Amino acid sequence: MEKIVKKDDKKDFKSGIVVLVARPNVGKSTLLNKILGQKVAIATPLRQTTRKNLKGIYTDNNSQIILIDTPGVHKPLNELGKYLSEQSRSAIDDADLILFLVDATEPCGLGDNWIYENYLKQTKPPVLLVLNKVDLIKDLNKRELNLFSYKKMFNENVDSIKISAKTGRNVDDLIKKIKEYLPLGEKFYDEDTICDSNMREIAAEIIREKIILNTKDEVPHSVAVLVDSYREEEKIDKISAKIIVNNESQKGILIGKNGSMLKNIGKHARLELEKILDKKVYLELFVKVQKNWLKDKNAIKNFGYN
Repeated sequence: MEKIVKKDDKKDFKSGIVVLVARPNVGKSTLLNKILGQKVAIATPLRQTTRKNLKGIYTDNNSQIILIDTPGVHKPLNELGKYLSEQSRSAIDDADLILFLVDATEPCGLGDNWIYENYLKQTKPPVLLVLNKVDLIKDLNKRELNLFSYKKMFNENVDSIKISAKTGRNVDDLIKKIKEYLPLGEKFYDEDTICDSNMREIAAEIIREKIILNTKDEVPHSVAVLVDSYREEEKIDKISAKIIVNNESQKGILIGKNGSMLKNIGKHARLELEKILDKKVYLELFVKVQKNWLKDKNAIKNFGYN
């Protein structure tokens, strides 16, 4: 009888760090959530939704991919902008692969060129060009012309793939392609770990997401959320959080007539947290004015952006 030799899976196991880089609102957070199969990053139509590097962990039988979702890269205009820019730059240095996400519906623009010149041109890790939002462009000729405009930055010397983070189109193929670039290695995290954030951080981000989705104009850009207390009990989690804004008018908008806006934000945040935790949540929200915190280095650090 022929002897059956069991394959040593550990011998072929791959692991590494993959950093997602793009202009604001190209779909990095949506892609991270799609790869992981659940929501770990807030995603909204607003630019600069992501403010911190968020680590998502994808694990299967032969690999573990540490995906780092970075803030959308742009030329900084204030202290918060400088912090966001440094978040992206610091993550790139430790990467095994950089996913450079671009918008398939548009040709390469000034923002993309700025990222290439300031972040990617001299980088050591390989770059994979990911053309996102292909579901939104029906003209195949235009799509290929847009792809060529991005490849020109790299003198056409860059690997590429076309996907839709929203629909999941070609995301499985993207995962396979990522694995080709990863070194052999061992797991960094347990198989059931998908995110490095704790519940206080997740609660703050969920609240901020609901503020973004329920308010308009300057308010979302000027908001920070601090969780003052988080008490876990057997049947309910009790959360108290403070919403920081730049001025009194923004406070008025957030509270709304008879407190209607704040109640609506709290309701939507509570329902999503209950879905994540699979238990009841008591959520208490307050609004506080701290003038010009966006330009205050100490305030930015106090609000967790350090």
